[in-house]
Amino acid sequence: MKVDRRRFMAGAAAGAASLAGGCGGAREAAPAGPSEEELDRAAAAPVLKQDGLTLPVVIESIRLLKKDNEYLVHVRSKEGAEGVSLTNPPRANYLAPILKQLVIPFFIGKDARDLDNLLWDLYRWRDNYKLYGLALWSPQAWVEFAILDMLGRIAGKPMGALIGDVVRQEVAFYIASGRRDTTPQQEVEYLQKLVERSGAKALKFRVGGCMSRNADASPGRTETLIPLVRKTFGDAMDLHADSNSSYDPPKAIEVGRMLEEIKAVYYEEPCPFDHLEDTKKVADALTIPISGGEQEYSDWRFRWMILNRGVDIVEPDLHYYGGMVRSVRVARMAEVAKMPVTVHISGGFGFVYMLHYASCLRNPAGYQEYKMGTEKYGSWFDPPLTVKDGKMSVPSGPGVGIKDLKGLLKGAVEVA
Repeated sequence: MKVDRRRFMAGAAAGAASLAGGCGGAREAAPAGPSEEELDRAAAAPVLKQDGLTLPVVIESIRLLKKDNEYLVHVRSKEGAEGVSLTNPPRANYLAPILKQLVIPFFIGKDARDLDNLLWDLYRWRDNYKLYGLALWSPQAWVEFAILDMLGRIAGKPMGALIGDVVRQEVAFYIASGRRDTTPQQEVEYLQKLVERSGAKALKFRVGGCMSRNADASPGRTETLIPLVRKTFGDAMDLHADSNSSYDPPKAIEVGRMLEEIKAVYYEEPCPFDHLEDTKKVADALTIPISGGEQEYSDWRFRWMILNRGVDIVEPDLHYYGGMVRSVRVARMAEVAKMPVTVHISGGFGFVYMLHYASCLRNPAGYQEYKMGTEKYGSWFDPPLTVKDGKMSVPSGPGVGIKDLKGLLKGAVEVA
């Protein structure tokens, strides 16, 4: 089925996963969208829900721990409540000093229930705003996830219920390859293995060379791979392609036409991620939906994307963008503009945070990203996380849902 950008946008707010239409031309002028003021109001509304949190939750300690190859952030309140998060590998290796010096000390002695305001105060504390971006937002996210886990355990609610209304218990996903070191034939064989292991109904493969100024990963790889993936998987599989900022607008449009020919469902980050106007040129020229935002660090730049229809699908990374609270605000702006949201996954345990975020999204894209992981982490939950018919179950336990927090922490050592 061919994907028409206009039809996609019309159905996206309802979370439509089945898209239809024609392709090959530029998008029509969109109807007038929301104003800056409407987007600002949506983003400014409080996020953390206070139900079940009647007493102060004063943070007594936050520690960075390591167990095996995992880095964990552990938070404890003065009353003995606990929460934990897992970092996005391998960033804790080099961001630990920022976490320990510029993030953790700020939260000690604060009431965790004031999380919305604390995040703004942290940004200003000790001139942290000068580190604006992944270097600050990832450590902030790790602490925020641990706090939400603790608050969820106190309130007896899953993390999604603290940041919204849980509206789904399972999430449709696409499986992502993440490779460019393959020939086209090797890539489809690898994708076949991923689909077999996961049962995915949708998949994503990489085109271009990654921030490569139009150069391909190997000569002719993209032009051969695009039709080969469709031929291999047939019309029933929904296909996504990720350029990782490979192209200028003319080349991005050329590759986009190839993706339209195979009826791909969306095209991710065609131009360098911070070239917002170039990405909009590509989006305006194509009918295939364009996604972007995985590297984005600024709420104002997300607002620009949404206000100006610079992309069709808004794609924050929960770690890179600083956690659930900030990402919920992006989703609220996108909802006002009737634009769907999908989460970029930076690996490891990140898909679990995606599941909680997606459980309360009112404007999800057809699929969320999955890079495998239930084999390692699924049994940590009760009931265990399951993958079936292209969908993953959402953890239902309190907080992040890990059933044996003490067992997880056993043997972990504090990082000096």
